[in-house]
Amino acid sequence: LIIIGHVTKEGMLAGPRVLEHIVDTVLYFEGERYSTYRILRATKNRFGSTNELGVFEMMSTGLSEVPNPSEIFLSERPKNSSGSVVVSILEGTRPFLIEVQGLVSRATFGIARQKAQGFDQNRLALLVAVLEKRLGLNLQDKDIFLNVVGGVKVMDPAADLAVMMAIASAFLDKPVNPSMVIFGEVGLSAEVRSVHQIALRINEAEKLGFSQCILPKNNLKAHIEFNENNMEIIAVETVEEALKVFTDKN
Repeated sequence: LIIIGHVTKEGMLAGPRVLEHIVDTVLYFEGERYSTYRILRATKNRFGSTNELGVFEMMSTGLSEVPNPSEIFLSERPKNSSGSVVVSILEGTRPFLIEVQGLVSRATFGIARQKAQGFDQNRLALLVAVLEKRLGLNLQDKDIFLNVVGGVKVMDPAADLAVMMAIASAFLDKPVNPSMVIFGEVGLSAEVRSVHQIALRINEAEKLGFSQCILPKNNLKAHIEFNENNMEIIAVETVEEALKVFTDKN
């Protein structure tokens, strides 16, 4: 059965919603045109969660499952490059480590631009405003570009802190420790808020050899229950504290 329809820019089925209502599951294949990796995401599932995500690689024999997406997403990460940060996100109950890249340059036409690939554009504008107002970074006349490597679309609020650190690192031209993973939700007062399932996030990072982790201070108590890992934990209450972690060492 082949059904032809129209999908809007937001990725929603356009026109009458009859088709979407009569089926049990609606799945989307996402990914960059020239990338071999595809993301399978469910927007409707009568018999399970829509928060799960699958990663596949397009090969000569067809689509093949990627058993360890984190390792693939980080395989070509540059070392000691400013603007590069690794974040631990969750899709349902599955942890992923992905690289977030930031680039800051002088606005050439007088009007500063903010562009994001794989991250919500409005959320990026909010986080940049917090960096300007609360941390005093002069980004008003700067073009800001954000890229989530691997064609993944990040929905997890825990990526906020990593996005801000990537932009700050690019602006200050100071690299983040390549063995560090960062996660935490950020509020308008630049406070770093707690996130859920930190044990899964930390364990995934440790599997891939990461030795340091910046996380919300309110998550520190929950982490003590899982302190069998050997990772150095750095708990922060504000974005400024997180920024000082790598600026003071450079």
